[in-house]
Amino acid sequence: MSPARAYVGLGSNLEQPERQVRRALDGLGAIRGTRLVAHSRLYRTPPWGETDQPDFVNAVAAIDTILSPQDLLGELQRLEAAAGRARARRWGPRTLDLDLLLHGDAELDLPGLVLPHPQVAQRAFVLVPLAELAPELEIPGQGRVSALLAAVDAAGIEALG
Repeated sequence: MSPARAYVGLGSNLEQPERQVRRALDGLGAIRGTRLVAHSRLYRTPPWGETDQPDFVNAVAAIDTILSPQDLLGELQRLEAAAGRARARRWGPRTLDLDLLLHGDAELDLPGLVLPHPQVAQRAFVLVPLAELAPELEIPGQGRVSALLAAVDAAGIEALG
């Protein structure tokens, strides 16, 4: 089985967010059957959805994996749990959030897993780092990353270091 290129969104706004994201990048590279190919810089971003919380640190990673989307999602959730992720409220503060954005050309609509991620086109905190890695990437049903980024407000997003 040949590997699929997958993209994972990473975010944290609790318990040393930069460290959480960097540790998660290391964790992605340690998933069985998976290789970390590249990752964006880290970005400080304003909260989305629930705005009464600290700013986030976000990044996007490109990985090659032989895991199915469902198995990869399970591994991402395992990494979140190891970081102390508590799902207290939707869009609320979190130690670590790992979103499977794309998995090859898979288009899925399953309980707990929709691919491509349904909000990619609206989230500047995903599009800015994703455009750093793959600006010409076509997201099925949504468009080219560079065009999607041009259509959102990316104010307040700043690269760290």
